[in-house]
Amino acid sequence: MKSTPAVLLLTLSVLCRAECVCGKTVKDTVQEWNRYQNACLVKLNSDPTPSGLFCRRMFDMYACWPDGVPNTTVKVPCPWYLPWHDQVHTGYVLRECGPDGQWHTNNTSRTWRDHSQCSADSTKQREEEYQILILAYFRVMYTVGYSLSLTSLSLALIILLLFRKLRCTRNYIHTNLFASFILRAVSILTRDALLTRDAPEFRDNSDVSSVLSDQALSGCRIAQVLMQYCVGANYFWLLVEGLYLHNLLVLMVFSENSYFCGYLAIGWGAPVLFVVPWIVMRYLYENTRCWEINENMAYWWIIRTPILLAILVNFFIFIRIIKILISKLKAHQMRYTDYKFRLAKSTLTLIPLLGIHEVVFAVMTEEQTEGVLRNVNLFFELFFNSFQGLLVAILYCFVNKEVQSEIKKKWQRWRLGISVLDDQRNTGSHTPQGGTGLQCHYDHPCQPDCPEGSSSHLCLDAPPPSAQLSLHQHHHPGAKKGKAYCYISAKKQVLNGIDLPAPGHCGVEGVNRYSESYC
Repeated sequence: MKSTPAVLLLTLSVLCRAECVCGKTVKDTVQEWNRYQNACLVKLNSDPTPSGLFCRRMFDMYACWPDGVPNTTVKVPCPWYLPWHDQVHTGYVLRECGPDGQWHTNNTSRTWRDHSQCSADSTKQREEEYQILILAYFRVMYTVGYSLSLTSLSLALIILLLFRKLRCTRNYIHTNLFASFILRAVSILTRDALLTRDAPEFRDNSDVSSVLSDQALSGCRIAQVLMQYCVGANYFWLLVEGLYLHNLLVLMVFSENSYFCGYLAIGWGAPVLFVVPWIVMRYLYENTRCWEINENMAYWWIIRTPILLAILVNFFIFIRIIKILISKLKAHQMRYTDYKFRLAKSTLTLIPLLGIHEVVFAVMTEEQTEGVLRNVNLFFELFFNSFQGLLVAILYCFVNKEVQSEIKKKWQRWRLGISVLDDQRNTGSHTPQGGTGLQCHYDHPCQPDCPEGSSSHLCLDAPPPSAQLSLHQHHHPGAKKGKAYCYISAKKQVLNGIDLPAPGHCGVEGVNRYSESYC
């Protein structure tokens, strides 16, 4: 038999699912184990020492053993600190005392002990082991999801901060949303790492009391608090995205800069208002383990209620936006197939941005489900939450045409600079070769990620065909926001196959001017 400590501690420690067993928490069990140990040591010190050859009395971190007579099997009642002691109170733990006065050992040189009579119900134990296995698979899944989200969001955040032309209110909100997703992923992965570190399979018997002490759990509790704040901030930045998009589509006069400070207060400040009271209540009335188990659900509702309200508000905003899109698309008198396609595309794009899928999980709470339904609910919740950041980074950065355009221009400028340097080295001249050509430029400001089908005065479309013909991937020092301009180049440059001059079309200053209220 294994010589590890109580099966309870092993079971409760795996995957940090220290759930209550028979109404006892892990902390309660450890406290009773300490009392059992103290009572055992007092008894061992007070009992008289026998004469002759005998196996020495001891406490092996599981049961209290008296002196043993050689060539006999010593049995003691199942320890009373076990949470399921009422089920096994008639059972015994067994040891063998050898003829040499030494306790019998197994092949691993550990003292042999048979505590099978003190184990929990085998059927229930198999169910718990099966649930632990499922949770292990879930943990691998969401660890992969959060890791991919963390990597993609970090790259997307760098891109949005790197290019100046992408700096506007809408992208400032995106960067804060990306940052909240990043903090959420980091906090969850950090908390899991601390929980795994602080809840090993107790191979060393001396670790039983130290690992589960309040001092050892302080770092885990801090990580748990930070995780609750980051998760709350993530939900409220999803709410900010919904509020911003709603204001952009509904309000006739919308000053973005005046609202941005309010957005910051909602996104980063609102979670403090419910995380701090939760910390106080947990510390005063439920200061157990790593604060990851909610015995009194009233304290958990301190955090859950504001998050549910944010989810519901975003859901109503989503419905309002869909209604606006339907009216806009109908007004354009589109064909029915195109109409359905654009509406579906806009809807699917908004779902990850606003976190609409959370409505389903808000209704199906963990305490209301059990068995297979609970595992299915948990799987989809963990899957969507962990991969949502990756999906948002792809939709609102990597496949965004505005971002792709800026990256393409940066790449072409870099290639142009290399080509000019190569020509200068080869010819020794600072004058590039080529003919005369007319170059037209269109310098556009940051454009919003509006759903397809919105009106042009609300969602800024691409430049008209005439302006697109005159676009040139080169930034002129005299460029002004929202204006098309031209200048005559003395030479036509053809470098590395890139034909720089545009066709003979010039935009006029003021043509296709963008909405001044946006950037």
